[in-house]
Amino acid sequence: LGECAEVNGMVYGLVAPLYEMARVAASQLAGDEAAAFVHSDTPTKLKVTGIELFSLGDFAEGEDRQEIVLRDAAAGVYKRLVLRDDRIIGTVLYGETADGAWFNDLKKKQTDISEMRDTLIFGQSYQGGASLDPMAAVAALPDDAEICGCNGVCKGKITGAIAAKGLTSLDDVRAHTKASASCGSCTGLVEKLMVLTIGDKYDPAAVQPMCGCTTLGHDEVRRLIRAKGLKTIPAVMQELEWTTSCGCAKCRPALNYYLVCDWPDEYADDYQSRFINERVHANIQKDGTYSVVPRMWGGVTNAAELRAIADVVDKFEIPMVKVTGGQRIDMLGIRKEDLPAVWADLGQAGFVSGHAYAKGLRTVKTCVGSDWCRFGTQDST
Repeated sequence: LGECAEVNGMVYGLVAPLYEMARVAASQLAGDEAAAFVHSDTPTKLKVTGIELFSLGDFAEGEDRQEIVLRDAAAGVYKRLVLRDDRIIGTVLYGETADGAWFNDLKKKQTDISEMRDTLIFGQSYQGGASLDPMAAVAALPDDAEICGCNGVCKGKITGAIAAKGLTSLDDVRAHTKASASCGSCTGLVEKLMVLTIGDKYDPAAVQPMCGCTTLGHDEVRRLIRAKGLKTIPAVMQELEWTTSCGCAKCRPALNYYLVCDWPDEYADDYQSRFINERVHANIQKDGTYSVVPRMWGGVTNAAELRAIADVVDKFEIPMVKVTGGQRIDMLGIRKEDLPAVWADLGQAGFVSGHAYAKGLRTVKTCVGSDWCRFGTQDST
């Protein structure tokens, strides 16, 4: 299933097609021999804090294609629609992606856009020549309009679950439908659907505070950091009236990350405000001990490195050693006070910290490559 399966020359790296494949497989196992997987373009959204990017469909140049482009450099907005025979075949939205679901629906249904071509690039709210209430625009979406691209959840499934199960919170909707449960970029649309479905029973303003030090949620804190030009953690806490003087283990890592993202050239990363895993180069476990994963490039090691790991395990009485799915060796159950000495011994053997603790690329799996494999095409190590 998913990225491991090729269907008619196509491979899929997104979760929505995987779920569809799983549904087809389940239907086949249940006796529905007519069930089949049908290709459909899946929109993608960049999951990077502070960057709104939506992409869908085909952008290759061709004589039979036309483009509608909107650029607003001052506002940081770029929109591009690729048309063929008065139908959308590709969409790119940067900086303002709220109409992604609508453009996706138009493309999926191959809607003739000739009558709205002049205002199409401005989005659903401007069809008819005047600005439309955003709530009315969401209400106008058909039930089969895809809201959550990550999990392939349509409008009808969300509103149906809200009404049938009496859901009143965003967490409830996420738990029952998976909408907004992955990257979160569709959260605004899901909240509008909740307001349309249950009215005053849902209060979008009742956000979950980021921690006990403040009543503000993550989105509001991020907005105020940018709006007020706050460039240090103390400045944020003072200006936004934190109830504690130094914050806590929840808010300090979040604030440090937001400030790095918003002011990369001006804010100095506060090492002590990183998550504990990043500070000690180890993953904290549920019992308070840590696991250490020395880096192994492509899973390649040698006898000396293995002996060094074995010596560390014996010396510090590490209770669990596990080969990971990322072609590394994980040592679990290490006491925090032993971590500096563990890394000192591993460092003498030439080991460096792996990326198992970072907000970054963690795992690249490789084969032994053309040096050994009779099917190898290149040296992957």
